[in-house]
Amino acid sequence: MDIQLVYIIAGLAVGFIVGLTGVGGGSLMTPILLQFGISPTSAVGTDLLYAAITKAGGIHVHHKKKNIDWRITAWLALGSLPAAALTLIWLHYMTNDIAALNAIIKITLGYALVVTATAILFKRKIFDYSKKNDLWVTRMSHRQQFIATVITGVFLGAIVTVTSIGAGALGTVALFMLYPLLPTVRLVGTEIAHAVPLTLIAGMGHAGLGNVDWGLLINLLMGSLPGIYIGSHLANRVADHWLRPALAIMLMIVGSKLIGAWGWF
Repeated sequence: MDIQLVYIIAGLAVGFIVGLTGVGGGSLMTPILLQFGISPTSAVGTDLLYAAITKAGGIHVHHKKKNIDWRITAWLALGSLPAAALTLIWLHYMTNDIAALNAIIKITLGYALVVTATAILFKRKIFDYSKKNDLWVTRMSHRQQFIATVITGVFLGAIVTVTSIGAGALGTVALFMLYPLLPTVRLVGTEIAHAVPLTLIAGMGHAGLGNVDWGLLINLLMGSLPGIYIGSHLANRVADHWLRPALAIMLMIVGSKLIGAWGWF
């Protein structure tokens, strides 16, 4: 295996930021890989497995602390996993036109980054509003919650499989809107429990399509695993209300660039 210091440093930086802020690694790593000249298909495929591996340890920790609602996780998976499989089939047929597929991934990734940045910027306001107001989601029946959760899973399954992002920031915001009365830590744990199998299945599907650079993946993990450990231990010492908006603005700029909103493409 070829050791590439630049990829190890990139993994270290992203892992550190994820550990520090909880912001999803996909929204940071995929744009970085594109800047390194990695094709959109390889960037997405590699990042999906990267996300599955880096978040896997979180399941054990959150399950041990009883922070996972496995019922909600199952409902999300009921929608997301079939959606991921269907999206992979669509990507398979799109491989006949790689240029078109890369263009679709870039544009979709751009929009996903803009939405993710918006979710990060206004997440606290969304959470506070949903808890303080008598929204229709707080009055849904058990059946309505089930249907809404499965539909949310379908959306996440498709967008994550195409762009590798969304399972973190978008998934958490969606869960807060659907289940505003549940404790925050429990919904975060539930999101992680859902994200791991989703990114794993989507990542393995991309691997079957030849979209995973295994050497690149190993280099990224060599940096990200210690980065997450260090960032997690420093999380309480950093002003989160400054760091998160800065990251959101960066994602907004990158997303706008990928969309071509400013005429850069």
